[in-house]
Amino acid sequence: MKVKIDIDDLYENTSITIQTNEWTDELEQLVSFIKKEKPKRLFGVEEDQTIVLDPETIDYIYAEKRKVYAALENGRRLEVKMKLFEVENLLGNSCFTRFSKSVIGNVNRIQRFELSFNGNLCVYFSSGNKEYITRKYVASVKEKLTSGGPANDI
Repeated sequence: MKVKIDIDDLYENTSITIQTNEWTDELEQLVSFIKKEKPKRLFGVEEDQTIVLDPETIDYIYAEKRKVYAALENGRRLEVKMKLFEVENLLGNSCFTRFSKSVIGNVNRIQRFELSFNGNLCVYFSSGNKEYITRKYVASVKEKLTSGGPANDI
């Protein structure tokens, strides 16, 4: 694949043209990456304060006792006043993917992982946090990791 970039004052807006003889999976991924929006911000609650959360600083989001929490890089846990499926819909096209029935994780923050005897993966984040990926979601997480995710694309 060749990439040509032409920067000139004559152009008012950015325009992308793809020339090819057939539609491929690589092109599908490229087009979806180009169309992808930056993840929206979430709001976390700590004591009586509402805090704006940048999704890039969140290791994972989990549900526990009918509440949803965001695990941040500094070890803090903030309550998110949304349902887990709403958070997944909001962040699903970015670097977040489902780890288990109750956890959505940020694949860009994963440092390493270990395979357990039962087929689950234990994921260690760069912040020191750890979480488990159930067998049902291992393949999709590995796919997202090997594709590079949004941080490593293009």
